[in-house]
Amino acid sequence: MREILGRRRRLLSRRNDGRPEMLSAALTFAAEWRWPVLPGAAADPQGRAGCGCPDPECTVPGAHPFDPGLLAATTDERMVRWWWTNRPSAPVVLATGGGAPCAVSLPALAAARALDALDRTGMRLGPVVASPSRWAILVAPYSMEQLGELLYAKDFVPGSLRFHGEGGYIALPPSATGQGRIRWERAPLPGSAAPWVPDVEAVVDAVVEALTRTGVSAPEL
Repeated sequence: MREILGRRRRLLSRRNDGRPEMLSAALTFAAEWRWPVLPGAAADPQGRAGCGCPDPECTVPGAHPFDPGLLAATTDERMVRWWWTNRPSAPVVLATGGGAPCAVSLPALAAARALDALDRTGMRLGPVVASPSRWAILVAPYSMEQLGELLYAKDFVPGSLRFHGEGGYIALPPSATGQGRIRWERAPLPGSAAPWVPDVEAVVDAVVEALTRTGVSAPEL
């Protein structure tokens, strides 16, 4: 009985520090949803609000690929298990584009207004990823040509709007980064199939309008 109670305490401790949670999340993204992922650089090991990578001026601390690089992103379950067994608290980074979702990200205040605007139109939204400072609306994969044509038709595109397409990345929940915890603002619906995401054209108009109205037009770090 004492051995069983000790095992339960160890399991609860592991759950509380988030370690099995990170592996479970990475396996869901890679093996079930077929989203290519890899471990992020992680936060500063000294506990400061910085990044574990060598760059002291890192603008996305803990939320970017480092070792391995972005090209290593995979959906292979064995590789994912090996990574997070060896680095159990590493952030989960999604390699956007290709067959994986892309994203449109913007400052949190403007993003909240953009989501309200989209809700009022009755538009269906997929998952939305949130950090303390920026939110990312997941969208269907798009090409650079498609994105260029879409933006060319706009009179003005705020500099704080970012597009995460082919060759890009975003950190996924429940990653802990130097910018804070990554969470779902709009969580995927439960189920084993990959979450549905809208086309990029369907969200850009409302996003640009929201950024303009909130006055968030300058680039942000």
